[in-house]
Amino acid sequence: MKNAISGFSKKTKSEKIDWLIATYFHDNPTAREILSSYENSDQALQQLHDDFIENSISNFYLPLGVAPNFLINGENYVLPMVIEESSVVAAAAKTAKYWSERGGFKTTLLGEEKVGQIHFIFKGDSDKLSRFIDEKKNDFIQELKPLTQKMEQRGGGIKSIELRNKTADIPHYFQLHLCFLTKDAMGANFINSCLEQLADNVVAHIEQSEHFSVEEKKIEIVMSILSNYVPNCRVKAEVSCPIEALEKEDGLTQREFAEKFVRAVQIAKVEPYRAVTHNKGIMNGVDAVVLATGNDFRAVEAGVHAFAARDGQYRSLSSAYIKNDVFHFEIELPLAVGTVGGLTKLHPLVRWSLELLNNPNAAQLMELITVAGLAQNFAAVRSLVTSGIQKGHMKMHLLNILNQLNATTAQKEAALIHFKTVAVSHAAVHSFLGLDQ
Repeated sequence: MKNAISGFSKKTKSEKIDWLIATYFHDNPTAREILSSYENSDQALQQLHDDFIENSISNFYLPLGVAPNFLINGENYVLPMVIEESSVVAAAAKTAKYWSERGGFKTTLLGEEKVGQIHFIFKGDSDKLSRFIDEKKNDFIQELKPLTQKMEQRGGGIKSIELRNKTADIPHYFQLHLCFLTKDAMGANFINSCLEQLADNVVAHIEQSEHFSVEEKKIEIVMSILSNYVPNCRVKAEVSCPIEALEKEDGLTQREFAEKFVRAVQIAKVEPYRAVTHNKGIMNGVDAVVLATGNDFRAVEAGVHAFAARDGQYRSLSSAYIKNDVFHFEIELPLAVGTVGGLTKLHPLVRWSLELLNNPNAAQLMELITVAGLAQNFAAVRSLVTSGIQKGHMKMHLLNILNQLNATTAQKEAALIHFKTVAVSHAAVHSFLGLDQ
C-alpha cells in the first residue's frame, strides 16, 4: 500500500517528523518549520504534552479566553473558555454583564448519578436469572470493595445494580445496569474497572451455582463499559426578570422582544432542523469551559444530544416562557465532568483555569458549565430575533478576514473604525483594502 509504514509508533519524534516531511511535504519547504514553531521551548513542559497522546509531533493551539461578570448564585465568576470561534467569548461576556444587572444566574444540582452497563448473552430462564441477581447483589458489592473502598470514603461508590431484560430487542440479550457516584472524579476508569471485575464475578457465581443448567452457565459477556448518557447527573440553570427590566431591542418594546424570544425557543422545541443549530450554540459555551477545565467535550456532547432526543424527537435543550409578566429562560443539561484526575493535575493551563474558578468541586463545575451554555444561547437567540446573527458574528470575524488578507497594522486599525457602521463581508473587506476579488 502506497505510503504505508510499519513500526511508526516506535520511532522517535524526530524520526516521525522526518518521515512525514519526506513522504507528504516534499513541495512545502515550511512544513517542518510550522511544526517546530509550535513546540514549547521548555523541554520538560513539551515532554508533558507529548506524553498525553501517542505519535505526538507538535502542539495545536487554541485560544484561551475569559468571560467576566458572571453573577452565579450571588457569586462573581470569570469563566475560562477555550474555543476558536470568534464571537463566542464576546457573546458570553456581553450576556454575563446583561444578566448581572438583572439578578444573575441561578443553578440547581438535580443529580450526580453516572451509569455503567454490563452487556451479556444468557440463554436460559430469565426469571431464574433475575432471582439470582437479586439474591447476590450484596455479595457482588462486597466483592468489589477493593476497588470501591476509597471512593466510598469520599461519599461515592456503587448505588444500585439492576438486571434489565432486553430480549425483545436482541435474542438472549440482558444487561446489568449500575448507577455510580464518583464525587469530584469524572470516574470513567473507576466505573470501567468495577464493571469488568463485576462481569467476571457474575460469570464465576453462575458457573458455581447449582441452580443453572450447563447451557445456562455458558453466559457470554459482550462488553462492560460506562455510558456517557447521564440523565440523572444533571444541572438546571436559569435567569428571570420582570419584562419591563429587559432592554428595548431594535425598535421592539420589552414585551415584544420577550414574546419574540419565547417564540424562537418554542420553534426549536418542535423543529429538529432549528433545534440542532440552536443546541450547537449552547454547546459553544459548554464545550469552551469543558475544554478549559480539562474535561472530555466529546463525552459531554454525546450525552447532551442524547438528552435532547430523549422523547424520540430532537428538541431544544433550553426553554423560555412568560409568567405573571416575568420573563423566564432556563436550561437543563446532563454533564459528567471532574475536577480531579486526568488533565486536571497534569495540564498547567487546566490547573490555572480551575484556580480562576476558585477550585470548584465537580458539582460546582457542572453548574458553571451549564450557565455558560445558557448564556451563549441567550446571546444567539437575542441576536436572531433582533439584528440577525450575521451582524455581530461578522464584526467579530473581521480580524480573521484581515489576517487572511495580510492586512497591515494600520489597515486593521482603519478597518475596525470603518466597519463600525458598514456591514462586514469578505467582499466588503476586499474592497476596503483595494484588493481584486
